[in-house]
Amino acid sequence: MRRTVRVIAIALVALTGLGTAQNTGATVRTERKVESRVAPNYPELARRMHIHGVVRVEVAVRANGSVKSTRVLGGNPVLVDAAVEAISKWKFEPGSGETTEVVQLTFESQ
Repeated sequence: MRRTVRVIAIALVALTGLGTAQNTGATVRTERKVESRVAPNYPELARRMHIHGVVRVEVAVRANGSVKSTRVLGGNPVLVDAAVEAISKWKFEPGSGETTEVVQLTFESQ
């Protein structure tokens, strides 16, 4: 069922495009500050179905501040892809080595 919802969401996004999530908040519990963040796009399927919620993502950050990898810790499957796509484009402050950070994005329906 989750796979079907995800496939439908991806298909709808591809056909209709993504709207910008104006009511999306980001909570970052990190040792390293975020230098630049990209706001996630609110998936059209989530907007139509009035889906809102929180997505938690563990982020591996390279020493230069770029995102190396992400791992979803929890959240609505319809919102997960938008959150991961946005976080992958974030830039953290450079550090002495690779770190792991936890990011929480809140999607609120409009």
